[in-house]
Parts: sequence; C-alpha cells; structure tokens
Amino acid sequence: MTPSSLLKSLLFVLPSVTICTAAGLSSSSLENHVDTLTLSKAFNPVEAAYWTGYPHHRRTNFAISPDGKTAYLAYLDSDGEDVLVQPVDPTTFSAVGTSVTVTGAKEAGGLVAHDDGFALLTNEALPTGTTDAPADSTPVAVLYRYDTSGEQVWKTFLGGPGVEEDFGLVASPDLNGDLVYSEEAGYYAAYIVVTAYTGSAAGHYGDAVRYVDASTGALKTISGASSNWGCSHNTGIAIEAADAVPFATVCAEDQGAIWLNTKGQGMTTVGVKVSNEHTINGGSGEVFGGMSGSYSALARFADSSKYVLAWVSRGATTLSENTWMGSGYTKAENRTAERHVAIAVFSDKYTLVGSEASSEVGDTDGDSQINWVTTGPEDASNAHVAVFDSDYALVTWEEITNPICDFDAMGCRGQFSGTKFQLVGSDGSKVGSPIESTDTYVAGDMVTMPDGRICWPYISMDWDLSKPAASLDVATSTKASFACISLNGSSSANTTSSSSAASVVSPSASSSLLQAEVTSSLVTEAETTTTSAPTSTALASTEASLVVGSTTVASVFTTGELAPSTSASSSPDAASTTTQAPYDNSSASTTEWIPSTTSTGWKAHHRNSTLTHPPKPITTWTRGSHVPGTASFSWRNDTEACTISTKIVTVSAIPSALSTPAKFLHAAAATSQPAAVVTAGADTAHVGLAVQLACAVLVFGRFAM
Repeated sequence: MTPSSLLKSLLFVLPSVTICTAAGLSSSSLENHVDTLTLSKAFNPVEAAYWTGYPHHRRTNFAISPDGKTAYLAYLDSDGEDVLVQPVDPTTFSAVGTSVTVTGAKEAGGLVAHDDGFALLTNEALPTGTTDAPADSTPVAVLYRYDTSGEQVWKTFLGGPGVEEDFGLVASPDLNGDLVYSEEAGYYAAYIVVTAYTGSAAGHYGDAVRYVDASTGALKTISGASSNWGCSHNTGIAIEAADAVPFATVCAEDQGAIWLNTKGQGMTTVGVKVSNEHTINGGSGEVFGGMSGSYSALARFADSSKYVLAWVSRGATTLSENTWMGSGYTKAENRTAERHVAIAVFSDKYTLVGSEASSEVGDTDGDSQINWVTTGPEDASNAHVAVFDSDYALVTWEEITNPICDFDAMGCRGQFSGTKFQLVGSDGSKVGSPIESTDTYVAGDMVTMPDGRICWPYISMDWDLSKPAASLDVATSTKASFACISLNGSSSANTTSSSSAASVVSPSASSSLLQAEVTSSLVTEAETTTTSAPTSTALASTEASLVVGSTTVASVFTTGELAPSTSASSSPDAASTTTQAPYDNSSASTTEWIPSTTSTGWKAHHRNSTLTHPPKPITTWTRGSHVPGTASFSWRNDTEACTISTKIVTVSAIPSALSTPAKFLHAAAATSQPAAVVTAGADTAHVGLAVQLACAVLVFGRFAM
C-alpha cells in the first residue's frame, strides 16, 4: 500500500486535530518603555571594566513588591557620592513619590522590595573616628532597611570592625555581588567581594556570604551557610534564595573553575565544579559580567527546587594540575578566543543536572559537560537569566562581531551587534531561536512581574564596545528606560535541545522546519511505507496510538507535503484537506532518523486545550518499554490515565525555505492547516506532536532521536 492510498483510507470519522507546541520568542515578545522614568539626579550609565577598561553597563537595581503594587529602582548618582532609590509605578514605569537618598553610598549592590518598603545593599565609608576602620575611607558593605515613607528602619554593617575577623577585618571597595531574601527562611543574604585590611589575608581578595535577620536586622553567623573567605580572588558571584539556609550560591574564582558552592561556600570539591575556565590572577573571562555584573545570573524556577545558571565561557581544552590548590584541582586552556553563552540546571541548590566538570589531568575535552547556548564566532558578554514560571526561563547576552580579544582571561572589544534573548526550558533545552535588539540592553536586575513578563531597566543610548570606556563620549542621563519580554506575544515553535558540547548542532547544520498535516481516525493498526524520493509527497509518517485504559481510540498519521500546491485526496466518506505550502522542494533530501534506545530525549506536557500557549507542564510523561529492533515506545501519564505510543518512520525532504519558526508558522496560518514541527540537524531530530486525547487534555511532546 502506498503512503497516498494509506492516507486516503484513514481520512474518515475523526476531524483533523490541532497541534500545540512550545513557544519560541518573536519580535512581538519584546516591548520597550523608553525614557519613562525621570531620575532625581543624573546617572552615569558606563563603568570601566577591571584591567581592560572596556565599557560595562553600570548596574541599576530593580525590584518589585510581593503585592505587585510598587517597584523600586536604585542607582548611583553621577558624582559617585550617593545612591538613590526611586519608587516606580510597575505599570507605566514612571516615578511615583519621592526618592530616598542614601548619603555616602558608593554602589547600588542589591535591592529587595517589600509591601512595606525595601532593603538596599550598598557600601560606604565608616563614620569618621571609627576605631579600626579601613584606611583612606575605603567603603565597607552595609545593608539598609527602609519603610514605605522613606524612613530608615535599621542599618547593619557587613564588614569592618567587629564583623567576622577570622582572616582579618574586611572592606568592600567593590561589592560586585547581590542581595536576596527568603520570606520562608526569614533572612536576607548578601554575597559580596571582600578584601582584608588586617590580619593574615591583608591585601588579598575573597568573598563572603552574610545572613541578616529580616525582622531585627541582626547579622547572624550560621554554621554551614555563612562564610568569611570563600572563593579567593572572586571574579564573579551568583546567589538565589531558598526556602531555608543556606541559599544557593555560585562563585567564579581565579584558580580555574566555577563552583556551585552552596555546600561549603568555597572553591573546593566539597561543592560541585560547574565549569573549567582558563584563569589568571584576578580574571576568569568575566563569566558573570565582571565589574558591575554578578546579578541575574542564577534564578530559581517558580514553585520548584530547580535553578538555572547562565555565564559566558571560552571553553576548556587541556587540563593540567593546579599545583597551588593540590591534587584534584586543575587549570585549563581556552578552547576559543571569543566567549560563548552557557547554561546549567540545578535540580536543587546542591545538585547539578548532568555531569560535573572534569578534574582529570590531561583531559583535552574539559568542557564536554557544558550546555552551550551559542556556538558562533561572535563574542558574548553580559549574560543574564530570569525565569518566567516553573517551566521557562529567559537567557540574554550581548554580542560583538569580529571580536578582538587582547586578553585571554578578560573581555573583548569590537562592534556591538545586538542584544540576544533566548527562551529555554526548565530542562535546559533551547526553545525556538533567539530574538535580537540593537537598542535594548540589560543594565539592571531582571524581574519577573506579576503578569508573567520579565522586565529590567536600561539607559537608552548608543552602545559602543569597540574601545575603552575612557575613550567614549558618554553623557549622563536623567531618564531611565525599561524593557520587558513576555511569552504571550510569542509564536509557537519547536524546542531544540542543547544538552552538551558534543550534541550541539553547528551553525552549518542549523535546523529547518517541516509543516505537516495531521489527521486522525479510529483505525488501530495500519501499514506505513517510507519513501526515498526527494519530490515525494510522503515526507514524514508518524504513528501515534492513543490508549485510555486498555482501549485504543485513535491512530494519527502525520504527513508533510512539499509541492507548492498539493492535495491529499480522500475517500468519498472523508473530507479532503489541501495544503498550499509557500515553499519549494529544491533542497529536499532524504534522511531516516531512528530513535535511540536510551531513556532520555522525551518530554511531554499536557494542559487544558483552552489555555494559551505555551503549554505549562503539569505532568511529565514517563517512558515505558522499547521493543528491540523497532522504533516504538510507550509513554504513560498516570494523572490522566492516558497512554500514548509513538513511532517515527522517516523524516525526509526538509524544506530549507522554512528556516525560522516565523516562516513555518506563516506557512501554517496561510493554509489554515494543523501543523506539526519537525527539526532536523546533523545528528539529532525532534518531532513535535500534539493530539487531542480522549481524556480531554492536549499533549505536546518532543521526541529526540
């Protein structure tokens, strides 16, 4: 039986079903609110990077209250003398009320908004005459709590005399850290860079985790959570709240690694090595943003124990022993001159999903565990991440085309080509393609708003990464802008996996998309036939048997057609369906993809079909048995007592003209046809299926092969 005649025999009884796939971002996902916030004092939006002097965005702090009624923006005035905290209308992003001036504060280091005020992490010189104060009025870290009227409730120094003197008294001329808060735990936590000015560590830099009681403002030393000197020469910090102490922490150090150091708070194998990095004294490639970075690098998925981390990396080749650290510790050589974006998922605050970075001396593939988001020749910097909900996160970064990387463990310079935004799933997979803006920048905390958007502040300006900050003609600003990205404005698209360096498809083997027509029937068994002809109309056949209890209710066949105007005829008792696909088959080729027999590669979501996209996972379908020698698998969702069995037969003649989700969706909309998405790569394929089950849920699946 030919595929065409088979299709004819199946087109009866049940109507076509509609496909729902995980959404990628589109241009409509991004919205800008330019110059909406008037600042009471001018702001200098550029800060010079350590060592290179290259321009970085000077961080502004942004936070919204739990009730969603008030937001706050904190920034350092252009004189560098005071930090101001401005109440912000979270709907219009305009100023409301009067700003609070924290006189003498030198850095906007972290901000938490409450229904009854805010907490600010900053640094300032100790009062004149203070015994054992650091020389030259070097600032120390301090945490402020204010109420809604702008009155100070309490103030707690996190350094200086009387504060954790194990390695000597410490100051913080540059905080380069962050502040988080957990209502469940009842604590604020500040993760900050410190330098000792007395004792055995005088003149050296490390980092410290400080916990402060949210009710009283008392500094607490908590065994197994607080630290006084964690990562030596800390070059980047990430912290996120947890329901109990210790909070989740990550540090980058200058001995060769990035550590998930929630356990131990240091740079040892007590923690988990997330990545090998080439380092020099005081530098590791600005993995978390370098100067004025170390914010929105680690985020916790909503209603979950899972976290996602984003950073930039040059990769790691040959590992050698770190003789200073000793056995079990390594140094690495750069794989590339430019940096790329990487992400990692933690199943909880202690546990990395996937393999830990290698510590084997002589290993020439020291980055094999990395989940790369980018792989091209552009240099990536200023990487950040925030979550939409329990299922999706937003990763962002800036790119330089034709980068000049003069320093092997610092930043690069060159022509700024745009800010990229990539949607990722909670499993670390990329969803769709990134969108880009050349006039939107991430220059402050990325905040999840009550309506599900992710918003952040920036200064509307011409951004130049081609030369040192001192060579730029930078104007101060009295206006702040905001940008937001939402899922509601995005289009449906397929989910692309990027689980490791070994499995990432190179740009030359980038994915294409295939439109497929879906019909369903009550037939429980049918013959499927493959074809190798590039011009054949039977481009893909996918069988899905839907079972409720022990009763098979439907079989669904997915077929794609390349001809610009092709009809799928039907028997007299079935409605015919016509596909008018606006593409050609000039680049068609035939490829057969057989699923692997491993237990990974499938993630299914279901939700009520009346809800908007993208589908939020309610239950993950669990994998059943694989029949040896076949391509069949079974999947079961115990919640709904439904089982779906799938079999991929062939995927052939992928049309290159449908090279983006937008083009694919346009084609689907133009024909008013149900559509499935097939993504083909050099060594992977993903088939998106969604079927209306008898148990009244809509299923979306990604079948990775």
